[in-house]
Amino acid sequence: MSSPLEPLDQAIVQELAADGRRSFTDLAERVGLSVSAVHQRVRRLEQRGVILGYTAKLDGEQIGLPLTALISLTPNDPAAPDDYPQRIQHITEIESCYSVAGDESYILLVRVASPLGLEDLLRRIREAAKVSTRTTVVLSTPFEGRSPTL
Repeated sequence: MSSPLEPLDQAIVQELAADGRRSFTDLAERVGLSVSAVHQRVRRLEQRGVILGYTAKLDGEQIGLPLTALISLTPNDPAAPDDYPQRIQHITEIESCYSVAGDESYILLVRVASPLGLEDLLRRIREAAKVSTRTTVVLSTPFEGRSPTL
């Protein structure tokens, strides 16, 4: 396990979590360091795996994927190898895959265009992973994708 972040690194990470497109100049002003010092620290945070990458948050409705669902996976055969993530990683509608404690083995966050698309996705997941599924359809999303507070 890595050591906790220094206060300056925490400040940098929080600024980037709020806006991953911040320039090094803006970041330097906000945390009180030189641009080169901030650049070095960001590069080190990336190398350490603290910063895993930079992405754009997309509006599912506007990109044609308005239906969000959570799909719980339960193995059909409890003695089967636990390789479900590898079996389904090629399915592009799956946004996230969480290993969980409880009755289910995994919970998937998926986005699709329609109820028919969800039905097809469920069929493909069941076939690929040899699991049973339980699906919860998301009605609305008051907030999502928040970064952890340090």
